Amino acid sequence: ESPQIFYYKRVLWQYLKDNHGLDCSLSNFRAYISKRTEFQQYFDSKKRRNSNKGVIRFETPPAEQGQLDWKENIKYITKDGEVLYVNVLVLLLSYSRFRVFLLSISKSQSILLSFLTECFETIGGVPRTILVDNMKTVMDEPRTEYQKGKVNERFYQFAKDFGFEIKPCIAGRPQTKAKVEAPMKILDEIHAYQGQFNYEELNQFIEELCNRVNHEYNQGTGGIPVLSLQKEKDLLSPLPSKQIRDTYKINHTLVKVNPSNMITYKSN
Repeated sequence: ESPQIFYYKRVLWQYLKDNHGLDCSLSNFRAYISKRTEFQQYFDSKKRRNSNKGVIRFETPPAEQGQLDWKENIKYITKDGEVLYVNVLVLLLSYSRFRVFLLSISKSQSILLSFLTECFETIGGVPRTILVDNMKTVMDEPRTEYQKGKVNERFYQFAKDFGFEIKPCIAGRPQTKAKVEAPMKILDEIHAYQGQFNYEELNQFIEELCNRVNHEYNQGTGGIPVLSLQKEKDLLSPLPSKQIRDTYKINHTLVKVNPSNMITYKSN
C-alpha cells in the first residue's frame, strides 16, 4: 500500500542501508532476493525494457566534454499528499564522471542557464564542448541525420560568453549521450522516498544523492569522480568574469507572507 517504488535491488539495498541499518554487501543482498520467489517477482514486475542495440564505448580526454540532460516529469507524492511533477537537470563531465544535479519544477531556459552557470562555478571551469539533446531551450530546430539543426540564439550567446562549443545529438539517438543516460537510473532512487519528503527535503536528498555518487567508485573509469575531477580541473577553460556570470543567474528574493497568506512582489 506504500507509494514507495523500488525499481532495482540496488535501490532497495541503499534505502535499507541508509534508513534501517542493513549491514551486508550488495551481492549478498541480490542473492538473498533472487532466492525468494515473492521478492524476485516484485522486481520482475518493475523491470523496464532496455534497447538491444549495441553501443561502442568511447572515452574523451580531460576537460574535453560535458554531457547535459533532463530526467523529466517525475511524479512525486510529498509527505503532505501533494502530487508534484519534478525534473532533474544533470551535467556530467565525460572524463571524470563528476556530475551536478538540479531539482526543478520548471524546465525554462532561464533555469537552464542559471543552473549551468552554477555548475561551471562548482567545477571551477568550463569543458571545451557540451553535448546536448534536442531540448527546446537549446535548439530551435532539432539536429537529424539530414539536417544540422539550429541552436537557439540566447543559448548560442551563453555558449559564446562561457567559451564552449555546442554539440547537439542526432534526434532519437540517446546512446550518443550514454555516459549521462545510463546514470539517469540512479535518479530512480527518488521513487524509494515517495511520500517521505516535502519539496525542500526532496531537494536536499537530491544534493546528498549527487554527493554520494561523486564519492563512489565508478566502474567505467576505474576511479572516484571527485578525485578524477582534480586531474581535469586545471585543464578546464577559465570562467568568464563575475559580471557576465551574474547576468545569467536567477536572483532569489526573500519576501514576508502576511496573515492572509499574501506576498508583495514588484508592487503586485
